[in-house]
Amino acid sequence: MRIKEGFTLRTICGEHVVIGEGLAQVNFNKMLSLNGSAAYLWEQLKDRDFTEEDAVNLLLEKYDVDPEHALEDVKKLFEGWKEQGVLE
Repeated sequence: MRIKEGFTLRTICGEHVVIGEGLAQVNFNKMLSLNGSAAYLWEQLKDRDFTEEDAVNLLLEKYDVDPEHALEDVKKLFEGWKEQGVLE
């Protein structure tokens, strides 16, 4: 999978948000708010193809979390990103 082009992570007033930029994202009329670990994953995964396993490995390298919990969190996060239309 891949993060769609035209979406950018910004920090606004201390909050991490994804916004759509350009004409291709004209129907993306909201901001997607991310916590710190989700913003970390976004930055590490943007502009490349990736799998759930790639994201889990990134979480395991950065945070003190067990693999099962990391996988559960990644699945939940990616499901939300898919629903919001930012993953392809």
